[in-house]
Amino acid sequence: MNTYSKFCPNVFLAKCEEQHEKGDVIKLTTKYGKINESIVFNLIYEKDGFFYYSIIRADGFNIQERAKLKAEKYENWADSAENKSNQYYEASQEGKDFLSLGEPIKIGHHSEKRHRALIDRNWARMGKSVEYADKAKEHENKAAYWAQRANDINLSMPESLEYYEFKLEEAKLYHADMKAGKIEKSHSFSLTYAKKEVNELQKKYDLAVKLWT
Repeated sequence: MNTYSKFCPNVFLAKCEEQHEKGDVIKLTTKYGKINESIVFNLIYEKDGFFYYSIIRADGFNIQERAKLKAEKYENWADSAENKSNQYYEASQEGKDFLSLGEPIKIGHHSEKRHRALIDRNWARMGKSVEYADKAKEHENKAAYWAQRANDINLSMPESLEYYEFKLEEAKLYHADMKAGKIEKSHSFSLTYAKKEVNELQKKYDLAVKLWT
């Protein structure tokens, strides 16, 4: 049985009992028993009789598709919460013509119980309306967050090879220009941070080469 094995942040390899060729379509079983078809890219390493390959989902599902689905889910939840908020608000308007008159509660009168119950119902409904409005806003914020991530690229994607190559060259040029005095340092550690960025992108690019060339 082929399973998943964590390799680095965002990247899972296929852990296989048998050898495969690049382009082979294999079935991988998650820890929850779900089976996904994946396409083999590169043999990353061998260990204890197992072969570890970089892979992508055969159905094209990746972090970008996941982000789109989550954005859609939160948008639907936001719409549902907003609808409920509106429904509770409309319900809270029960007897508004009577209440707008500002009639005081008549203590001891037969109408006292109904009057208090009406106010209590409307107060509770307005509270629910506000509660669902807050939920709608929360879901909208999450939907916006995941919508922004729909264009993310990381090491789990073959596109990361070209992406990190570009970002690395960009960072190297920035560091070189700062070192040469073409870019003004904003503080005493600016050059250090620029070099650190180059080093981190170099590591990611090297990993992308290993995974996806």
